[in-house]
Amino acid sequence: MAYWLFKSEPNTWSWDDQVKKGAVGEGWDGVRNYQASNNMKAMKVGDLGFFYHSVNEKQIVGIVEVIEEYHPDPTDAKGRFGMVTVKAVKPVEKPVTLADIKAEPRLEDFALVRQSRLSVVPVTNEQWKLILSMAGTKL
Repeated sequence: MAYWLFKSEPNTWSWDDQVKKGAVGEGWDGVRNYQASNNMKAMKVGDLGFFYHSVNEKQIVGIVEVIEEYHPDPTDAKGRFGMVTVKAVKPVEKPVTLADIKAEPRLEDFALVRQSRLSVVPVTNEQWKLILSMAGTKL
């Protein structure tokens, strides 16, 4: 299993929106960066990810699961980019802010910090466990 972080502007697609989709989940569409797209190409059904509210909130608010691997993104008229489908698993007990992450020396190499513009980034096993602990959340 691999771990990921999905960034979304809460006024465009929020954690509450994701939860409302239930077991059918939602396609993570609109990604137009090749590196983020390549990250999604590497995802497998069952992989887990953090759901991160970007812009003003800048915090991890939930956990999602990949339920459909990379497939065409219908919002891409040129057909260059695809998407995965994710469903909400559970909210985190305590949101983990970007400030919390930057204050933790063991997360200095976290892609969210080092490649802050990417909307989909990998999370190592160690980072996953540490952030879950910071969030007071168990799976």
